[in-house]
Amino acid sequence: MKTQLQIDQRIKEQFDIQHMTLENESHMHNVPKGSESHFKLVLVSDAFEGKRLVQRHQLVYGALQKEMTLIHALAMHLYTTAEWRERESIAPSSPKCHGGE
Repeated sequence: MKTQLQIDQRIKEQFDIQHMTLENESHMHNVPKGSESHFKLVLVSDAFEGKRLVQRHQLVYGALQKEMTLIHALAMHLYTTAEWRERESIAPSSPKCHGGE
């Protein structure tokens, strides 16, 4: 099973999702074509309500224990529904890697 699909399924199993995008950003890094090593996750869930950023990250890392051994990097943008509305449903763009295309 593809790594992106594994991550997608695990997040959907573990969280009540209001919004989610999972992007394979490996092409932005100095890796072989077709790699699945760098991902960006935007996740909106009320599971993050009342939690500090580090606690939100810990929840996601806990859900993705197996998948984290398969990848190099996971950029996470984790919001409550209210925070997502305040941001007008816009997540930050990822910077280009110095070794990427």
